[in-house]
Amino acid sequence: MSPSSSKDTPGGGSGITIGIKFDQPGLGWKDPDGTYSGFDVDVATYVARALGHDLDDITWKEARSATRESLLTGGDVDFVVATYTVNDERKRRVDFAGPYLVAHQDVLLRATDTAVTRPADLNGKKVCSAVGSTSALNARTFAPQAQLTEYDSYARCVGDLASGAVDAVTTDDSLLAGYAAQDRFKGTFRLAGFRTTDEPYGIGLPKGSPLTARVRSALGQMLVDGSWRAAVEKNLPLLRPDTPPLQLQ
Repeated sequence: MSPSSSKDTPGGGSGITIGIKFDQPGLGWKDPDGTYSGFDVDVATYVARALGHDLDDITWKEARSATRESLLTGGDVDFVVATYTVNDERKRRVDFAGPYLVAHQDVLLRATDTAVTRPADLNGKKVCSAVGSTSALNARTFAPQAQLTEYDSYARCVGDLASGAVDAVTTDDSLLAGYAAQDRFKGTFRLAGFRTTDEPYGIGLPKGSPLTARVRSALGQMLVDGSWRAAVEKNLPLLRPDTPPLQLQ
């Protein structure tokens, strides 16, 4: 049986509508020419094709962190692929397929910095993270004597790391790898590989969506046929993730 269209599901229209980040390089990024790129975009495109849609059928909708659930519960999108960490509180409001990636809090360093080999080596160094983020709170735990700088964007942190204004940036390794993969930064940074937390990213769907089982199946196939690994290597070359433990039931 050929996959049915999502046109009869909320948010589907005559094609399929997918929520992604527009401002996360290497993951969900809106290019200046109006096209979209990144690992999340490649995962979403693969799943859409498995559901019977061509690329031209896809409408991309920006899914900021604060709006992901409202887009799903309001029927504005068919699913969301936007560094969406699965947790029990969210599972009460939406369904998830995946995880399709397990990220970990890590530290981005200049490639020439060989002095930092463990989290405690950050004590006394300037570490940057986002204002009020969980990553910033965690940094105070694993390097309590670090000089923590907090900005409103990780892009500013990464720029300061490149210039030498800070010594390290900390957040999820997937986000750090995405920033490092930008053309202007290639070869500039390295990931420390500390993996201090687990952040399972799932594809969010409206509660009770008829697509959930088929999205899970598509993710399983993406892992088996090598497309998942190829997407990681293309978009996040610094990342060395373990194969995610898909929950297919």
